[in-house]
Amino acid sequence: MKLLFDQNLSRKLVNRLGDLFPGSSHVQFHNLPEADDSQIWEFAKAYDFCIVTQDADFAERSRLYGAPPKIVWLRCGNASTVEVELILRAGAGSIQELESNEMLDYLELY
Repeated sequence: MKLLFDQNLSRKLVNRLGDLFPGSSHVQFHNLPEADDSQIWEFAKAYDFCIVTQDADFAERSRLYGAPPKIVWLRCGNASTVEVELILRAGAGSIQELESNEMLDYLELY
């Protein structure tokens, strides 16, 4: 699964997690750091990304509209890049399940 990291997360995560999630990217790499949620949503949908965010708005949008795109909502608060990486590595199996299960639209990780 390709992850698209939202502006509230470090772009360093792209390389740090490249072994698990090849093809992932960050909104800054696509001139989207100041984009609103709708623009990021449509970009992720068009390019087959799963949005990784700490923003509750994407989870709400997912509940309203469903997937695609799928959402990984990080509920870890103000965590360091290392902590976020560890959470995503620990949740890799759940993220793969999110990708393969058509009944799931988003995932919350703590």
